Amino acid sequence: MSEVINLLKDLISRESVTPEDAGCQKLMSEKLQNLGFNIEPMIFEDTTNMWARKGDADPVFCFAGHTDVVPSGPLKDWHTPPFEPTEIDGYLHGRGTADMKGSLAAMLIATERFVKKHPNHKGSIAYLITSDEEGPFINGTTRVIDTLEARNEKITWALVGEPSSTHKVGDVIKNGRRGSLSGDLVVKGIQGHVAYPHLAKNPVHLAAPALTELSQIQWDKGNDYFPPTSFQVSNIKAGTGATNVVPGELNAQFNFRYSTEVTADELVARVHGILDAHGLDYTLDWTYNGLPFLTDEGALVEAAVKAIDETVHYKPELLTTGGTSDGRFIAPTGAQVLELGPVNATIHKVNECVKIKDIELLTDMYEKLLENLLVD
Repeated sequence: MSEVINLLKDLISRESVTPEDAGCQKLMSEKLQNLGFNIEPMIFEDTTNMWARKGDADPVFCFAGHTDVVPSGPLKDWHTPPFEPTEIDGYLHGRGTADMKGSLAAMLIATERFVKKHPNHKGSIAYLITSDEEGPFINGTTRVIDTLEARNEKITWALVGEPSSTHKVGDVIKNGRRGSLSGDLVVKGIQGHVAYPHLAKNPVHLAAPALTELSQIQWDKGNDYFPPTSFQVSNIKAGTGATNVVPGELNAQFNFRYSTEVTADELVARVHGILDAHGLDYTLDWTYNGLPFLTDEGALVEAAVKAIDETVHYKPELLTTGGTSDGRFIAPTGAQVLELGPVNATIHKVNECVKIKDIELLTDMYEKLLENLLVD
């Protein structure tokens, strides 16, 4: 079995459900320390983070990722125990194989190979690793970035190991992500008996036209890299559970996934304008989950596309689809940010797995990426 798969098995066997790290970063730091990296643990509240860096010169290439995984779900639905890595027909099964311990193992082995071949490479190599990407993401990458920014330590290029591939490894690079903005709306009414509606004020009836209008608006047309902004109601709750009671209030939760064609402030202003126009008595709390970012050109895109082509002899598609990633915290610093990782078909599912050959190919891609950026 190859070195990268042995390392991946070691990482999978550690039950690092958010925000637990379960010793994954200690394992990683030991390997990096042997390569001359300076290791800086950053523990914030319940979250374990690591900033590791080799060299003090610019440019700075950073591998970014997370050691935490989502819960396994019902154990009875798994073919094999989720934290016992198991090979079946060329695939490695286990929680985190694709999201994203496979990428972490590939990063480490690629770095090890690269440093041994090119001990005098230009610039610096860094690792930004967290145990809180799958959870609230409050004490993870965002706080490490705040720390780095406070001391003016900048990342030039960041490669996030999220599982970006769709059908075969390297067929998709995520070169940006949509912004995410969530709203928690409470529309107030007057509770009463359904037989006496003139004595009540039904917030469901009052809110429905406004929510319908919000769902039908074209917020923007998107652009060459982003689809149009999407508004989705994710939850509605009202009533006491009784059929003869008009509810006193309605709670609706919604989310925007938005492009670079609109700002969060513009979305907030338009929503309030619509709610006000409908004469609603309401409160609305906003959660800013992340800004949109885009790396549409530059040295990182060129190096990544070349690395994939050199490894598997096809060129990747550049897409911004999918959810959010910790790249949204790194991009605002001015860094070029891409996501490149395994096939994402089984992420967060029971029986999560990854093709063993894909992790070996991904290791080669990462090594070639380092060579394309840090070797003259």
